[in-house]
Amino acid sequence: MNTPLPESTPELAALRIALVGAGRVARALVIALARAGVPVVAVGSRHPAHLSATCYPQPCTPQQAVDQADLVLLTVADDAIAPVAAALRWRAGQFVVHCSGATEVTALDAAAQAGAHTGGFHPLQIFSDPELAARRLAGSTAAIEAGPALMPVLRALAAALEMPAIVLPPGMRVRYHVAAGYAASFLLPVLQEATALWQSFGVDEAEALQALLPLSHGTLDAVQARGLAGAVSGPIARGDLGVVQRHLDALAALGPQRAAFYRFLAGPQPALARQAGRLDEDLCKRLGFLLRDADC
Repeated sequence: MNTPLPESTPELAALRIALVGAGRVARALVIALARAGVPVVAVGSRHPAHLSATCYPQPCTPQQAVDQADLVLLTVADDAIAPVAAALRWRAGQFVVHCSGATEVTALDAAAQAGAHTGGFHPLQIFSDPELAARRLAGSTAAIEAGPALMPVLRALAAALEMPAIVLPPGMRVRYHVAAGYAASFLLPVLQEATALWQSFGVDEAEALQALLPLSHGTLDAVQARGLAGAVSGPIARGDLGVVQRHLDALAALGPQRAAFYRFLAGPQPALARQAGRLDEDLCKRLGFLLRDADC
């Protein structure tokens, strides 16, 4: 059953929305928008015959999708945004939005030159499983960028999907996207190193992850509840110089790159612990000296 649009989002009710691009992001958005009572009228693809009508409403060519829509979401790969925008015919007053986090809105200049209002709407979520991503959009953040004519529409779109919105200044999309990567896939090398250390004494990867992931979840829960400084824990937060030195010695015995990785990750932690009131200035500096990367 479709959920009626919130009263705060009247801009969407009168708009015909289409997507150009039929990948995982498109599939997740189709599902989430339908559940929010904001149906997509068409999905344009270079190969519409390959799309299942049960998964995508009215599969058609990209130009056919554009011709039917007031608001077009480009859900194509980053490198394809500018060429696709340049290859399509746009109308003055049309809303044209790409869903990339890293590509600037200027990639839509061909649409802007035709009189369209252009912008960016990036759902800050992982889309490896579109069905799961569609469920997780509510509560996830939407990063939006647009001029005054389009901004209310993008805010309404975020509200309909129950996504808090942040506004990106022009030119900041790459910096924003790097930060998102730190919070997502950049966690994987840390877990990879942790599991590799356990594998060195006979624990396989699956067993190691089963043991370690609850720690990761606990840390993220603590960050959500108490902020970064409030979540810091372990020997650095306690100022336990002896344990930190033993960590470094054990890792150095396995290779200099392992100790270097530890130092790099541990470097900011004394300052966080100091901020949380866990360390005094002297102990913070001694830890910084030991780690060689910390700044108190």
